[in-house]
Amino acid sequence: MAQNSTLAQTGGHPKFPPLDPDTFAPQLVWLAITFGLLYLLLKRVILPRVNDVIEGRQGRIRDDLAEAEIVRAATAHALASYEEALADARSKAGSLANALRDKVKADVDEERAKAEAAIAAKISAAERRIAEAKAKALVNVEDIAGDVAGAIIARLIDKNVSKADVKRALVPRAAE
Repeated sequence: MAQNSTLAQTGGHPKFPPLDPDTFAPQLVWLAITFGLLYLLLKRVILPRVNDVIEGRQGRIRDDLAEAEIVRAATAHALASYEEALADARSKAGSLANALRDKVKADVDEERAKAEAAIAAKISAAERRIAEAKAKALVNVEDIAGDVAGAIIARLIDKNVSKADVKRALVPRAAE
């Protein structure tokens, strides 16, 4: 009959139950029961699981950060070792290059000294040969000069002059 009175008040249309003032009290009771059960379900079942997941993730993040710090320290140590080894290698390479350069310079200086000695010997021999040739030429110059002078005199005076006469005439002139 309550339904009939509700229909009569609304003009033959039923009221929407949540808006019906007659059903407020039972709705509030069911709301409180439902909220309580939902609260207990969340508090006892769902939130502990969510909390466990969050704590697990935080633990993994802490562990990953600790491992990353260990790896970073190892990397820094390896990098320092690498740079030290590289500096040592550069130092050794520099000293080897200097030693090699000094050795090559000594070898070049030795070869240069040998070449200069050989050149000096050749120059000395050439100077000796030149001096000998010059001496021979000077000896022959007198003969050649005598022949040329005789030929010139013969042409000038149309008379042949002996070599002995030409030599006698040239000797006092050569002394002057």
